[in-house]
Amino acid sequence: MTKLIVDDNEVEVPDHYTLLQACEAAGAEIPRFCYHERLSIAGNCRMCLVEVKGGPPKPQASCAMGVRDLRPGPNGEPPVVMTKSPMVKKAREGVMEFLLINHPLDCPICDQGGECDLQDQAMAYGIDKNRYHENKRAVEDKYIGPLVRTKMTRCIHCTRCVRFTTEVAGISELGLIGRGEDAEITTYLEQAMTSELQGNVIDLCPVGALTSRPYQDRARPWELTKTESIDVMDAVGSNIRVDARGRAVMRILPRLNESVNEEWISDKSRFVWDGLAVQRLDRPYVRKAGKLHPASWGEAFAAIAAKVKTTAPEKIGAIAGDLAAVEDMYALKQLMAALGSPNLDCREPNSPLDPANGRAGYLFNATIDGIEASDALVIVGSNPRFEASVLNARIRKRFRAGNYPIAVIGEKADLRYDYTHLGEGPQALADLISGKGDFADILAKAERPLILVGQGALNRPDGAAILSQAASLAQGCGAVSDEWNGFSVLHTAAARVGGLDIGFVPGEGGLATAAMLDESQLLFLLGADELDLSAVSGFVVYIGTHGDRGAHRADVILPGSAYSEKSGLYVNTEGRVQMASRAVFAPGDAKEDWAIMRALSAVLGKTLPFDSLSQLRDALIAEHPHLALLDEIATGDQTAIAQLASIGGDPGNDAFVSPFGDFYLTNPIARASAVMAECSALHSGAMRQAAE
Repeated sequence: MTKLIVDDNEVEVPDHYTLLQACEAAGAEIPRFCYHERLSIAGNCRMCLVEVKGGPPKPQASCAMGVRDLRPGPNGEPPVVMTKSPMVKKAREGVMEFLLINHPLDCPICDQGGECDLQDQAMAYGIDKNRYHENKRAVEDKYIGPLVRTKMTRCIHCTRCVRFTTEVAGISELGLIGRGEDAEITTYLEQAMTSELQGNVIDLCPVGALTSRPYQDRARPWELTKTESIDVMDAVGSNIRVDARGRAVMRILPRLNESVNEEWISDKSRFVWDGLAVQRLDRPYVRKAGKLHPASWGEAFAAIAAKVKTTAPEKIGAIAGDLAAVEDMYALKQLMAALGSPNLDCREPNSPLDPANGRAGYLFNATIDGIEASDALVIVGSNPRFEASVLNARIRKRFRAGNYPIAVIGEKADLRYDYTHLGEGPQALADLISGKGDFADILAKAERPLILVGQGALNRPDGAAILSQAASLAQGCGAVSDEWNGFSVLHTAAARVGGLDIGFVPGEGGLATAAMLDESQLLFLLGADELDLSAVSGFVVYIGTHGDRGAHRADVILPGSAYSEKSGLYVNTEGRVQMASRAVFAPGDAKEDWAIMRALSAVLGKTLPFDSLSQLRDALIAEHPHLALLDEIATGDQTAIAQLASIGGDPGNDAFVSPFGDFYLTNPIARASAVMAECSALHSGAMRQAAE
């Protein structure tokens, strides 16, 4: 620790701090454009100038000067830093004057207006005059894809976007070329960016040089209602803010959560919002003579009631989809129990995950934040770059910190970091367990190894044997101990862990997903659109939001609410309970899913014991108390992993394949989004990459 005096306040800070961090620890506000806490130091905007007493007789860039670089006073007094002296004030005014030399007067038409760092700091630290009278330079706009719009004349060359794509996203798609007046940010070849995290450069840009193309000219920030919520595009549970105007979602932005997504979100999470208003189910439908016809809620419920009366309970099934909230699944589970059916499931066909084996058997036990504490990683049957983009960025962050060996068993793909490819199937996993190969020695020496098991290794006929193998590897390499649990299952669906937590799995004698699709005479689909429904011959009731696969097969459609239109609990892949909040109301006659279940139960003569969401949550939490612990993780018992390891089994020889065919089109909302369709076509090579 080092003592120093900042504006007459003595403060003690770690000696690895920069002056900027030390000043902020002392309560002083330091303006900056190029500095960012999660990026390397560039020191090129010079806005963070301070005066150091006893140092050079000129202002110093506080972001690029360390506390350990300061000298004490002649009698050993702590170093003195001044952030409000006349020298600093004049220097900052001069820097701001230089920054505005070529900046266009675009504020009235700029999407960044109202939330622009340059506007704010020009007001706080600038002056009302400019001594520069020459012509402003102009820079040609660059085409960098359908997500990020460029106005490069506004660019102040802070290089935040360059450093983000290189350091966090892991691909050098942006760079600074030229010098002086000819300097400009570009993709070099003016082609579309390929990173699935590229939208974060919009938030990083302190001016209006990089803005959201889909959001262009749609709204001003002061017109929007801002709602804190949770993303459901994957199982990471990224914290987001949904900005809406009236009944329309206008944009989605990340919220800071150091334990989950830091301050990043994937492009699918950020830009999927246009799909919330397209192809929506806004009224009930009933199939008559082979065609779906609009109906009233009473008619739809009557059609379901008539089918329930003629169907034996053991022939009734319910499947929960990837985006269902915990309350909705709980209400459907209660309804199935009232109907006397044990057939319910929230898992993919052939999934071996079962709450009966213990919670630690299906969680990402190491936690997302814990990735940074691990010292070796084995990825089994997963492509985290697409299955959990923000989590993959955390793996890359740990990789860049050094001394982090990574091995992959499965598809050989570009994960944005170096790794050792051990093989593509179960045999490579068996060899690692038996100690064959150099990486087995690395695992044996690791103190906190992490075994990441993906759905590509589990959702297959031999999934139980693969899960047992992975648990055996975790046990054998020391990944499970009193201080550390590195056995981690990476889920791809936001609803999966919550469904497993409340036991939304077959009861005694009940049918699992695959069997229900084949044998059920009456099947309830709660937003289940990712299944092959072509062979389903029974009566299908679809409760969902979009005219997607489930609705196409349905005999009765009951319109539900999307994640932005309801309050609901979601449990992410690490077991963290989080709450999504309603930002807008559902369109037309659509209702919240739990309310649909409650109304249907009354028509069926099996009235559920709750009349409001609060009553439902009270019953839910009484049965599952850990769901009341928001933003906390109820850790599972590690003995579950030993039980999994003892199951054994004979795995096949098929290679592990990631369940994601297309990152941009993984759920009904994404498939309804024009932006996601454009991204999918672009990155599949179906769209020509041309400069605008």
